[in-house]
Amino acid sequence: MAKDLERDLGLFSVIAISMGAMIGSGIFILPGIAMAEAGPAVILSFVIAAILVVPAALSIAELGTAMPEAGGDYVFIERGMGPAVGTIAGLGTWLMLMLKGALALVGGMFYLEAVMALPSIEAVAVTFALILIAVNLIGVKQTGGLQLIMVIVMLLILSVFVAGSIIRVDGANYDPFFTEGLSGVFTATATVLVSYAGVTKVAAVAEEIENPGRNLPLGLLASLVATSILYALLVFVLVGVIEGEILAGEEAPMAEAVDVLFGELFLFAIVLAALLALVSTANAGILTASRYPLALSRDNLFLDVFEYIHPRFATPIVAIVTTGAFMIFAILTLDVEQIAKSAGAFQILVYILVCGALIAFRERDLEWYDPDFYTPGYPWVQLFGIVSGVFIIGWMDLLPIAGSIGIVIFGYVWYKWYAESRVEREGVAKGLARREAGRQFVRDTEEQLEDDDRYEVLIPIRRDVTREQEDALIQLAAPIVRREGGRIRVIRFDEVPDQVPLDTAAEELTPEDAEFEERTDDLVRYLGIPVEVGEIVSHDTRHAVVNFAERTGSDLVLARQKPTSRLDTLFGRDTDWIMEHAPCDVVFVQHEQPVELEEIAIVTDRSPFNDPLKVELADAMADILDARVRFVFTVSEDAPEELEEAIEEYHAELDELCTVPVDSSILRTNNAIDDLTEELESAQLVMLSTVTHRRLPDLLIEQRSDRIAASVEGPVLLVHSKKTRRGSFLRPVLDRVLFD
Repeated sequence: MAKDLERDLGLFSVIAISMGAMIGSGIFILPGIAMAEAGPAVILSFVIAAILVVPAALSIAELGTAMPEAGGDYVFIERGMGPAVGTIAGLGTWLMLMLKGALALVGGMFYLEAVMALPSIEAVAVTFALILIAVNLIGVKQTGGLQLIMVIVMLLILSVFVAGSIIRVDGANYDPFFTEGLSGVFTATATVLVSYAGVTKVAAVAEEIENPGRNLPLGLLASLVATSILYALLVFVLVGVIEGEILAGEEAPMAEAVDVLFGELFLFAIVLAALLALVSTANAGILTASRYPLALSRDNLFLDVFEYIHPRFATPIVAIVTTGAFMIFAILTLDVEQIAKSAGAFQILVYILVCGALIAFRERDLEWYDPDFYTPGYPWVQLFGIVSGVFIIGWMDLLPIAGSIGIVIFGYVWYKWYAESRVEREGVAKGLARREAGRQFVRDTEEQLEDDDRYEVLIPIRRDVTREQEDALIQLAAPIVRREGGRIRVIRFDEVPDQVPLDTAAEELTPEDAEFEERTDDLVRYLGIPVEVGEIVSHDTRHAVVNFAERTGSDLVLARQKPTSRLDTLFGRDTDWIMEHAPCDVVFVQHEQPVELEEIAIVTDRSPFNDPLKVELADAMADILDARVRFVFTVSEDAPEELEEAIEEYHAELDELCTVPVDSSILRTNNAIDDLTEELESAQLVMLSTVTHRRLPDLLIEQRSDRIAASVEGPVLLVHSKKTRRGSFLRPVLDRVLFD
């Protein structure tokens, strides 16, 4: 059984990931260093650097839509120009990302020092590096949503800074403009080019992007344009408000500008923005960089030890530790300017190779090469990228030039000595076909559903679900499917840490995977109903479940829900996110276990959408399993007779929806939860309505359905209709007043 990879990054996540990787050292560290090289004309250096990145960004966008694979630029170069050049590209990108992470950490400490005394910049930077290494080793998630929030916070702070300081720009600071001539502008361009390295970072997660044909090129270009405009505005302000002698060589230029203009209060805001940006960049550097030796190792181009995945944390620990160790080495041995220029040199080298890879793919006239986005101006755009890259490297210092030449020589020698005899790939088509074979499950099943109106139940299974729990879920869905004439789709959703590329996890078929398929097949034969089984690998299970349900036209999601506490509500429940975003009805099962149903109890609450859905599901199960259905409603002991009569009429209306006999119980009580729990003891299955939780209100006042579910010992179905609107913060209060 093949595993499919789930795409769960939308356009805004693509933009956030790309901008989040760019809004870092480029504005918080490099303006002062570049100012010393170009003078006031440093603003041109940032604009030229953005223009030089465009050919690589367009090439990445085209290649990413043709081959939306995890691995990004390394995969494109290796598949297009061969494993020898791929080895050079993989090592170069690895080094660039490590150096960029080291630069971010060192720069962040200069900002921290602006508000508090530090014993040593390097020592504190190394401490942060060790923390980030540990975070990545245990696989703590970094999501597009979190990145989006951080980017928004940074953009707000920086926008306020620009708006408040642009009116204070002193034109005299720009006279003369070309104090260092064009040579200084080009030298500074080479220095700041690393600022835009993040624009291609998103290509490393291309396989995780929804609708890559649209979102990848649009996200890349939008983030590049937005970031370049922001850089230009910020540099314009910095040069205009700080004297050139002070700005030149300043390692925390934003802090200096804010301190001069706004004072201590806004200084803390800028330091916060800088730390968010730079620590996030460093963390992303470790996360993304560690994927490259892993990818090289999997392609037999690097040491096998880098392919090792920790059995508990499911992260490539050797790759992460090595990446972190090199970052620490760079922090301790190189100054900020050397780190920036060395990272920029390796990045330019990769840009050149990406442009060359696109030319290689286009000129091979491959039948399968059919990108959704074609680079305009081919091949002149790519040739410009190659020539301009070589030109700008020539303006760098000796160390980065030597480093670029050295990585080319080392990569080629390493390939000839170590990898050439181990590589058996015949070219692009074979490498892609191997990965393509593992993605057929979802496409095949989607085609089957195009003209299929059968009722479909999706049962998402996590790795921690036991065989008994899985069997119980299928047996609960079986009578519904048998009655409606549909099918069950049992999908195992494997969530892997962000540190591991999805295709790596998808290719690993464990004994548990085989056992999952075998036992599900046995149950399918026993039930005698249509059941399809598959596995999906993702970095975010809840997104994967909703996306899969939407793509395949599921009518009902039937999922296991662990008993939760109110504290879980504060941090956000995956079940709430699924209910809010699922395109279909959702039912969560607590205390699931295979049972012989004799009575199904429905706790009614006059919900216009949930009650009919509960009745429909219960009637289907009762009809097939020869069980009875009972409606239960609670009112206070002093409730008027008119209310009880209204409830009886309501139950009679619900009864008309059923094909099986129905009993009705109206329980008068002033202790609703305890008495209702006792009333439900005779039922083998209890059905309740549920709605999405609101974090603070539901933390203070627990939802009625949660309290009932927690008190009932047997299986409970928490039912949520797709038509149900999310309640306001008054919902738990009204539940208390009306039902308790």
